[in-house]
Amino acid sequence: MATEATEKVSWSGRYFEDFAVGDVYRHPLGRTITATDNVWTTLLTQNTMPVHFDAHYAAQTEFGRRLVDSTFTLALVTGQSVTDVSQHVMANLGWDKVRLPHPVFEGDTIYSQSEVLRLRASGSRPSVGIVTVRTVGFNQRGEIVIVFDRTMMVYRRGHGPDVTAVRPVWDERARRAVDRS
Repeated sequence: MATEATEKVSWSGRYFEDFAVGDVYRHPLGRTITATDNVWTTLLTQNTMPVHFDAHYAAQTEFGRRLVDSTFTLALVTGQSVTDVSQHVMANLGWDKVRLPHPVFEGDTIYSQSEVLRLRASGSRPSVGIVTVRTVGFNQRGEIVIVFDRTMMVYRRGHGPDVTAVRPVWDERARRAVDRS
């Protein structure tokens, strides 16, 4: 059981003041895309293009197999960037210039990185700044599969929610659960 004297808070993300134009953040986690990811995303979003969920149909295309739904790729690469660029976001303002230069297939592993393009203070909200990044997603062969610019309102340090203020309460029931192990 950690006490406040020994407790360390893991990486909690960047605040507006932590960004600098030109910084590049290599996001730490890759993700292998499964057939379930692809088919479920396609069906949940009511995308009726069979190249994403019908293996027989997809086999007849120039790709010869199912393509991953590009909205899944966008969501995945955006998610991979959160720990570095938007852990303290107040609001996403938009994705621009989304490009998909190479196809993504089931079984590909996607990695990503982001570069800070622009920073500015918010004209209407003093507790946030505006950050624009370019995020690049690439597969296990290094082929770029998605590129996009994303603009966000990011909290300034000392503003926004503070989830690190919540502490575990070691009541009698919790202590008994630990003592049994």
